[in-house]
Amino acid sequence: MEDPAPTSPKRHSDERSPNRVPTPPRRSDHHNRSHDKPLASRGRAATTVRTEEEKQAAAKAEYEKLLNVRSGGTYIPPARLRALQSQITDKSSKEYQRMAWEALKKSINGLINKVNVSNIKFIVPELFGENLVRGRGLFCRSIMKAQAASLPFTPIYAAMAAIVNTKLPQVGELLLTRLIIQFRKAFKRNDKAVCLSSSTFIAHLCNQQVAHEMIAAQILLLLLHKPTDDSVEIAVGLTREVGQHLEEMSGPIALAVFDQFRSILHEADIDKRVQYMIEVLFQVRKDKYKDNQAIKEELDLVEEEDQITHRMSLDDELDVQDGLNIFKFDPEWEEHEEAYQRLKAEILGEGSDEEDEDEDESDESEDDEEKQEEKALEIKDASNADLVNLRRTIYLTIMSSIDPEECCHKLMKVSLPPGQEPELPSMIVECCSQERTYQKFYGLIGERFAKINRLWTDLFEQSFTKYYDTIHRYETNRLRNIARFFGHLLSSDALGWHVLTVIHLNEEETTSSSRIFIKILFQDLAEAMGMKKLQARLKDDAYQANFTGLFPRDNPRNTRFSINYFTSIGMGAVTEDMREYLQNMPKPALPALPAAAAESDGSSHGRGRAGGLAAHVRARSRSSLTFPILLQLSLQIPYPLAWAGMLTPTIAFPVATALLLALARRARSLAPQSEEQEQRAQVRAVVRALLVPAGVLELQRGEGALAARAQTRGRCLPQQSVR
Repeated sequence: MEDPAPTSPKRHSDERSPNRVPTPPRRSDHHNRSHDKPLASRGRAATTVRTEEEKQAAAKAEYEKLLNVRSGGTYIPPARLRALQSQITDKSSKEYQRMAWEALKKSINGLINKVNVSNIKFIVPELFGENLVRGRGLFCRSIMKAQAASLPFTPIYAAMAAIVNTKLPQVGELLLTRLIIQFRKAFKRNDKAVCLSSSTFIAHLCNQQVAHEMIAAQILLLLLHKPTDDSVEIAVGLTREVGQHLEEMSGPIALAVFDQFRSILHEADIDKRVQYMIEVLFQVRKDKYKDNQAIKEELDLVEEEDQITHRMSLDDELDVQDGLNIFKFDPEWEEHEEAYQRLKAEILGEGSDEEDEDEDESDESEDDEEKQEEKALEIKDASNADLVNLRRTIYLTIMSSIDPEECCHKLMKVSLPPGQEPELPSMIVECCSQERTYQKFYGLIGERFAKINRLWTDLFEQSFTKYYDTIHRYETNRLRNIARFFGHLLSSDALGWHVLTVIHLNEEETTSSSRIFIKILFQDLAEAMGMKKLQARLKDDAYQANFTGLFPRDNPRNTRFSINYFTSIGMGAVTEDMREYLQNMPKPALPALPAAAAESDGSSHGRGRAGGLAAHVRARSRSSLTFPILLQLSLQIPYPLAWAGMLTPTIAFPVATALLLALARRARSLAPQSEEQEQRAQVRAVVRALLVPAGVLELQRGEGALAARAQTRGRCLPQQSVR
């Protein structure tokens, strides 16, 4: 079928009905689009607004649905749950607050579960970072649950609760209230496990002075009022934990408790195993609780004056506030969060530095003119008030810090006037010295500062020299802390070992205080580095110039003193090189006595060489016996005479007699017969000069015979007895 032919517009208009009502001309499409554009944009904007609101509503509805489904046991993929949570951003909505509540619960529970002795100082600041005012019920429930599951960790949980109690007493009060109520219920139900865990936790809270010791005494008397095997066993465990603290704080109550134990042991009908437990308890008390200390040293984190003690009784009406364990909608949620943020900044010492800087900038322009006027009237303060205030600021900053990183961060913000930089290392060392025992906290602060900038390194090196020179002014406990502080800096290479050049280890230049300082310093180095590493460091050629005063080799006396000192402190291994040096040191040669001295003294050492003997012969010879003949005699028999001087008195007499006769025969054969008597006198003089100083023989005046007398201890005869 063929398509109809197209008609022209003119024809189309001609064929219209004459009765048709004419219509107004149609507007162009461009005009229509431009006219409708504002309406369309407003419609899209309204649609967009409605879409965002609808998305929020849909996300909230879906989140509520998922929570209801999850409570019924249905698994929800975490990714889907997080995606829905990210879409809810309205902080005033119930859904957002519920999400924040769940996150708070997980965070508190996680921090409590991972706390231990080594990281408790780092966990507590993170714990304060969470809103413990809103989540105090969650905190108490989590810590009680964790303590009941692991009783050996009870001292750690009690230490954490004690720290929190110093800043938020309502948290410590709620925890103690719930523990007392829990013990009451468990005691009525005869639940031994819960009674044991609750009483143990209360005991350690008493040790930390969060709870008063009267609550522990009431529990003990309640358990021992009608003794059974279980009640006595719980009481024994409680007494072992709190006994030392109870005897220190309330001796009569502790005495009454042990009297009750003694009467139960002798009169009550209890199991033999429980009797043994009571006997062991008395032995523990006799040993002064050496294995059951009230507070371990590493958990003694709260000062006595800072702790807040809650006085409660078993008979008091207490409210456990169970409503704090569940979520409740808070209409003023944002205001409460801001209030806790301010409280957290006060607890952790986080100042609003940015706000202060803005305020300072706005006030600078106003104060410029006043400062210029005050410059002309500047008065110098001679009372050192500024220095005292600076030291107080540094001290309070150190004492308010929980960990070394926080302390260094705060100290770096302290404004030090020009020339007062040495006050910072000095205050760190002084604070360290005032502790009862050395705290590594201060060593880490010093190490961090010494490694930050070369300026602080030089200042700490100057402090080492200053404190070593004035160490005699400090008592033993402070001296020990200072030595261990610098030992930590040296072992961590925060200070150069060239600071040891100020130490001269000898009897003249050391005092008892400085020797104690050196002892503690090197013992701490050996403990931190290990003896092998310390020996390698002391033998390193690059460091030898730094140890010339510690290991002196200039004088054998000083060398022996250094060897004996290090051996006496248990570090003889570092003296091996000095021992070898002292052993191989050449012996000093004896000086020859001059002729003039021989004439004045009338005696000489018989063990001298040929020159010394010839001098004696020239001085004493008045005969015709010439010097070459006597020199030849002395060269022929020097060693037998020297040996005779080293023999014992018993053997020396016959040896000396034989030598004398041999010398007399030799002289007689060399000299003429007419001079026999004079030669004998000369021989006597030679023998006297050789043998008398060695302590072997004495020739008596006016006698022709020889009289032998042994001398002891190598002492020389008086000069007047020698002719």
